[in-house]
Amino acid sequence: MKSKYFLLGLGLGIAGTYLVKDQLKSSKISSEKALEIVKKAFKEKGSIDGSWIYTVPENFSTDHLSYEVYKAGVSRTVQDQLEQYEAFVDTNSGTIVHVEKIN
Repeated sequence: MKSKYFLLGLGLGIAGTYLVKDQLKSSKISSEKALEIVKKAFKEKGSIDGSWIYTVPENFSTDHLSYEVYKAGVSRTVQDQLEQYEAFVDTNSGTIVHVEKIN
């Protein structure tokens, strides 16, 4: 009888570990979600004409800090001038860690 409970506990422990591992692994945001975050931030300051994102995360360092980021871009027209920006979005938190104008 005791071995039955031991095996049941062992099975539940293994199953629980497997489920928790999968949840921790998928804590990163998707590239689509990162692009939504960037577009929302830029739309607060005006309309945008186009946007893009690299779907493969890359490393980005600034001020002695390193992040795994998605690189996204936004273009818009301001006073008949085309402006283009690159934004770097942290894959874990969804925070925009850096924006630079590329024109």
